[in-house]
Amino acid sequence: MASSRHKMRPMKAKRTRQVALALVLLLAASYTYIEFNSAQTRNMTARQKILKAIYPAIMGIGKLFGSKSKIIINPTVQPPPVSFYSLSAQGGDGKPIDFSAYRGKKLLLVNTASECGYTAQYDELQKLYEKYRGTLVIIAFPANDFQQQEKGTDQEIASFCKLNYGVNFPLAKKSMVIKGPGQNPVFEWLSHREKNGWLDQQPTWNFSKYLVSEQGVLTSYFDPSVSPLGPEISHAVGH
Repeated sequence: MASSRHKMRPMKAKRTRQVALALVLLLAASYTYIEFNSAQTRNMTARQKILKAIYPAIMGIGKLFGSKSKIIINPTVQPPPVSFYSLSAQGGDGKPIDFSAYRGKKLLLVNTASECGYTAQYDELQKLYEKYRGTLVIIAFPANDFQQQEKGTDQEIASFCKLNYGVNFPLAKKSMVIKGPGQNPVFEWLSHREKNGWLDQQPTWNFSKYLVSEQGVLTSYFDPSVSPLGPEISHAVGH
């Protein structure tokens, strides 16, 4: 009898997940129709409209199955071997981004793309930026590294982000963020232990997130499915 109960529990859990998935997909279908025909998406391609519409479903499925939900926390607060404030980047507008100007503020560095299932996180990143304005700086690093989901020019990317998501945090020039020759120096620092002091994790997909403290220490890594407005990032940013 006891063994029968143990067999039933996994079956019940599986059934619950199947029902939850069906509800998520049903809601996604309804939301997709509404969002696709919304005036707020008139500046998007059909693909971008669909991706924005199904974003809630993507996040819901991610929570159900734990896809791309890795979170890594720095166990120490030691200064990195290479100072974060020695880094710089070029903005999408051609102007330099000097990280030494951000001493005393937290920074959330995110590799982004305009045609990804997580692209709607631009909206969440903007809301996070507004919530912690003055203490948190968010910098997006557009990249075409994952299935060529960022084919636009820097000007097109900036226009897309502004028109569709109201983004006004800094956008870096499009670059390569994964490991290899030509990797953006900022992401080279973020993904090599010998430079940041502890982490070798490169982005797993678009919208991977790295948090740097007010002292220039890399404190956290968050996978793409971790929402910018979720409790994990809010807790890390708020403390």
